[in-house]
Amino acid sequence: MSGGKGPVRILVADDQADVRSAFRMILDAQPDMTVVAEAADGAAAVEEAKRLRPDVVLADIRMPKLDGLEVTRQLAGQCKVIVVTTFDLDEYVHTALRHGAAGFLLKRSGPVLLIEAVRAAMAGDALISPQVTVRLLRHMTDSAEDRRPGPGAGPAAAVPLIAGPVEELTAREREIAELVADGATNAEIGAGLFISPGTVKNHLANVQRKLGARNRVGIAAWVWEQAAGNR
Repeated sequence: MSGGKGPVRILVADDQADVRSAFRMILDAQPDMTVVAEAADGAAAVEEAKRLRPDVVLADIRMPKLDGLEVTRQLAGQCKVIVVTTFDLDEYVHTALRHGAAGFLLKRSGPVLLIEAVRAAMAGDALISPQVTVRLLRHMTDSAEDRRPGPGAGPAAAVPLIAGPVEELTAREREIAELVADGATNAEIGAGLFISPGTVKNHLANVQRKLGARNRVGIAAWVWEQAAGNR
């Protein structure tokens, strides 16, 4: 593994050759990344990962021999596994994260988010496609609402999705947090607010620190919890 020295070493596992080629082209174009191997099925992905010890494995869900969820389960303790798939079924998302996935991306999310996911995984974060994040957080908020006692059951505290902020957000930070909860990518936030991607990342880092959130899901969770508490 790179351990911070040299480019991030990546293994791409997908049963479609054109997808593997597209991912290789995107990732190899980054100065800090290199694709060290490809695999057309899950069993080959596990074997190659154990042999080459890459930093990151991009694993499709529907592959022959072993699916991406099983690949994640077997490799999560050895390297960062990012599930990249066409299918965003809730059961896939929950299983992948439970197995230790360092990210869950939809293939339609585009190259920018793919690159961000690899860098986030190497930083110890977990990036989830904005479309999935929004649905996941709606489900979490609805579940919290369902657990509240009905009328006449006495007062009950709201069920927090993350710990409360340790420091108040600025108006701009709150604005960016709300855009994250709406499913906006860093590029979309920057374009909408007329600020650079680097500035967006700096604001997000401050938001995560102030909220005690580990990633975008934690930020979105806080926003949804706030909205639920105001209803």
